[in-house]
Amino acid sequence: MKAVLIAASISLGAALFGTPMFIRYLVRQGYGQFIRDDGPTSHHTKRGTPTMGGAVIVAAALLAYAVAHLGTWTPPTMSGLLVLLLMTGLGVIGFLDDYIKISKQRSLGLRSGQKLLGQTLVAVLFAILALNFPNSSLRTPASTQVSFVRDTGLNLAFAGPVVGFILFIIWANLIIAGTSNGVNLTDGLDGLATGASVMVFAAYVLIGIWQFNQNCQWNPSSKCYEVRDPHDVAIVAACVMGACFGFLWWNAAPAKIFMGDTGSLSLGGALAGLAIVSRTELLVVILGGLFVAITLSVIIQVASFKTTGKRVFRMAPLQHHFELLGWQEVTIVIRFWIICGLFVAFGLGLFYAEWMVGA
Repeated sequence: MKAVLIAASISLGAALFGTPMFIRYLVRQGYGQFIRDDGPTSHHTKRGTPTMGGAVIVAAALLAYAVAHLGTWTPPTMSGLLVLLLMTGLGVIGFLDDYIKISKQRSLGLRSGQKLLGQTLVAVLFAILALNFPNSSLRTPASTQVSFVRDTGLNLAFAGPVVGFILFIIWANLIIAGTSNGVNLTDGLDGLATGASVMVFAAYVLIGIWQFNQNCQWNPSSKCYEVRDPHDVAIVAACVMGACFGFLWWNAAPAKIFMGDTGSLSLGGALAGLAIVSRTELLVVILGGLFVAITLSVIIQVASFKTTGKRVFRMAPLQHHFELLGWQEVTIVIRFWIICGLFVAFGLGLFYAEWMVGA
């Protein structure tokens, strides 16, 4: 528990005090956000606001993870390192996307094919490594079993280990693509994605601590969790949660800095990584319900327009629909935060209820 508190405190402080220094650097370089002309007109005032702030979140999380382990003199685990690898790798893809946007002053950065290729390479590397590195109990960071609040009876290796290995890589890619793009689509209003991320990662702090206390490796029972490194899962979640919390001070309306794709892709990657190594792959759909709802609004909008020529929403993603209805930005953000909190509470309730009734 001490390492979790250290991780959260260090990442919070690093992001809180590091962000204004990064803002001054970005202003000197002239790295400002490009705003689409076809979006809500209220966003035009945000043109030129420094972006790529997600670099601070990633750096703060990595620093906090290192300090937490050095401060408690405990070695890092493969589960924790793999989640950080996934977060950082996707953050690099997002950074390249952001840099092209601001350097060429356009709303498009990397081409869709380039971006997808980069995300896929990082995700495949994570998936391959996650099925290796068994500990003394022969547990690997990930499992070929599809999980909800723990591994289920649905095993992707039903036709043999090779098939299971391939299917797991595909499954992991779907989770990573879903979460990273979900957070990316949510990041459209000041503080919206950052505040929602704080709540979701806080849930994983609680899940990691609970799994650690009820782990089969040292507390075997009929309800124990087969998770390789639950304590380190909580530490990583605390690192990202604290970094988002500190960054939110500067990202809340009116935002002094945007996280950009650097932040949204890395946060989505961290969320997917935590879901996979904590064996809560389907539960993340509920915990991140706000991200899912916003992603669905885009899918519905595109599908409706291509099939009927009509739009369901005035504009997608969903938050912009309410902007065009006349809602104030702060009102939308706060109400969406409330919705996110309800999803997180419901997800944690399901997680605890499953343990209460037994596996």
